[in-house]
Amino acid sequence: MKAIKIVHPLPDDHDAPTQSLLGLSALAAELGAQGVSVEDLFARTGIRPCQLEDPKARMSHRQRLAIYANARRLATRPEIGLLAGARQRLSDYGIYGYAMVSSATFGQALLLSVEHVTMAGPAVRQISFSIENNTAILRSHGVEALGDLLPFAAEFWRSSMTSLFSHVLGAPFPTKRMIFTFPRPQYWRLYERMFNCPIEFGRETMEWRFDPAVLDRACPNANPITAQVCQQFCDRVLTETTGGADLARQIRVVCLNSSQQFPPAREVADKLGLSLRTLHRRLSESGVSYQGIIDDLRRSIATEYLENTRLQIEEVAERVGFADATSFRKAFKKWTGHAPSVYRGGLQVGPDGILSKVE
Repeated sequence: MKAIKIVHPLPDDHDAPTQSLLGLSALAAELGAQGVSVEDLFARTGIRPCQLEDPKARMSHRQRLAIYANARRLATRPEIGLLAGARQRLSDYGIYGYAMVSSATFGQALLLSVEHVTMAGPAVRQISFSIENNTAILRSHGVEALGDLLPFAAEFWRSSMTSLFSHVLGAPFPTKRMIFTFPRPQYWRLYERMFNCPIEFGRETMEWRFDPAVLDRACPNANPITAQVCQQFCDRVLTETTGGADLARQIRVVCLNSSQQFPPAREVADKLGLSLRTLHRRLSESGVSYQGIIDDLRRSIATEYLENTRLQIEEVAERVGFADATSFRKAFKKWTGHAPSVYRGGLQVGPDGILSKVE
């Protein structure tokens, strides 16, 4: 047996706000399709719907279970956990998802996901990963503490991770067998269709088994630059303040999770549940503008690329939304007072604007 990793995602204090809200958007979307509002989903949990857009928002394990209990009670279909998990998009997991999908191999992506599993919102006390008899096994431990919420939590977690892993691979994830400790539900055939493997219920352990050969499979969207940079700059970008901090941070989140990295203000306003006029008014009251936030975001991303990668200036320009390098150079000089090459030539700009040699 080759033990790979054991993690303990839950704190001893179940009221400690240590968990992010990543992945819950899919649950809200599925319930919305069943006629349940996100306000009802979060009712009496202490979580506000607007926090779904805030990467810094945190909740406790007890609050997560309260949300799960609401979902199970309000859903019109008993298989809500499986259906919601299948809705997961890569962007629902933000930087966690982007870091995984840009990994060189699935093994690297899985290791990253296990090391940072708290971001994905597990509801169990311990998760282990091992390779035994040519089978890779993810095990969940301490599941009995979930009581009658166990089936929902297990369905939502495994369905969500199957969706995420499939995005990383660019193909269906090759599960060999799913094993659960709870009795077989009436809709058990949906398990077989969703996971495309044999399913066992009423067993002594909770296991997810798959072929370890997938660990060496190259990820089709592998990008070592993105894998490196997204871990370096995202925390910095999301926590920068330029005035109107809360709204500005929400705008940055929408932009980073958008299929087009710098969407127009109207699209961002729609995603934040605001009218375009209200968005501009609230920003103006804080002394900032939408274009200023976008420019600041572009500057932050461009600076990280210039300092920490070997991308050509033309490539950096393209990645931050410029049609050509000349326009990018002009904009960067306007933003920073310096040419992009300054950040490339072994020099750094101090807070006083003075250039110094990097030793």
